[in-house]
Amino acid sequence: MSNQKKQSFSHDKIETNVGLLIVLSIVVILFAGLAQIVPLYFQHSTTAPVEGARPYEALHLVGRDIYIREGCVGCHSQQIRMLQSEVQRYGPYSLSGEFVYDRPFLWGSKRTGPDLARVGQRYSDDWHRVHLRNPRDVVKESNMPAYPWLQNNTVEGSDVQDRMNVLRTLGVPYTDEEIAKAPAQLAGKTEEDALVAYLQGLGVATRAAAQQAVTEGRR
Repeated sequence: MSNQKKQSFSHDKIETNVGLLIVLSIVVILFAGLAQIVPLYFQHSTTAPVEGARPYEALHLVGRDIYIREGCVGCHSQQIRMLQSEVQRYGPYSLSGEFVYDRPFLWGSKRTGPDLARVGQRYSDDWHRVHLRNPRDVVKESNMPAYPWLQNNTVEGSDVQDRMNVLRTLGVPYTDEEIAKAPAQLAGKTEEDALVAYLQGLGVATRAAAQQAVTEGRR
């Protein structure tokens, strides 16, 4: 009887039964995932915003959605790792507290183009406009596609208030006043204006806190 029980739970039986193997694999992956993810929700350093972190203003928020819509996240990451080469090229490495208001996160993993976590204020607005309309005008070897239509598409009348209300239910601390004033910030603005505003804000407000963390040698 004991031999039969041992045999029913043997590695051979699990490895030769595809259905059982799949179910047990899923259980192991779920358990491992929960063991890694759940504690992070209770770790203050990963859930508290760093100094300078604040919710996106209306124009930046619309620009972020355009960034996602146009697939920019497919070629550009937004996370600087703790590698000397990356810190020297892009600036202080990224901190989890910088992204507490991001829904969804845009860390990415593919770098066909450079990381954009701290691209804000490194170039002028005009540079970004030229780069978006025809990247090869500023970087000859660029293989980035052009986005000339953004300068002609208006963001006036977009559902930015609905977006902000949804984000507030997810924990982003927008006030009623900020939501009420949001449409006015989009008056006369184009999709290009919104995307440039979003890019120009990346990493600017939190750069000092990140630099301090690098100096102190902690995350």
